[in-house]
Amino acid sequence: MTFHWLILAAAIVTSMAGQTLLKAGAGALDFIAQLFDPRTMVGLCLYGGAALLYIVALRRIPMSVALPCTAVSYVAAALIGHYGFAEPLGAIHIGALVLISAGVVLLALA
Repeated sequence: MTFHWLILAAAIVTSMAGQTLLKAGAGALDFIAQLFDPRTMVGLCLYGGAALLYIVALRRIPMSVALPCTAVSYVAAALIGHYGFAEPLGAIHIGALVLISAGVVLLALA
């Protein structure tokens, strides 16, 4: 079962890389330019690859556990947004991220 947990982790990391590239491509002048921005195209490919990895993980990890574990991406997204894109990260955000993290840990241990 460890292999499938590694695949789930890879799906989460790949998804976050794709999301980061989609955000980076969002600086284009208009929507069409954004669609053809290389960062957007690679981001979409990574996002699709993450979905394929997730499908493999679901072969052995119950969906009721696997899907909530992907909530760790919320923490990663907040940190990437803050450090990579200068988005605000206040006390309420941090408190919410701590609660999400605690929930993920509890589900992973169940």
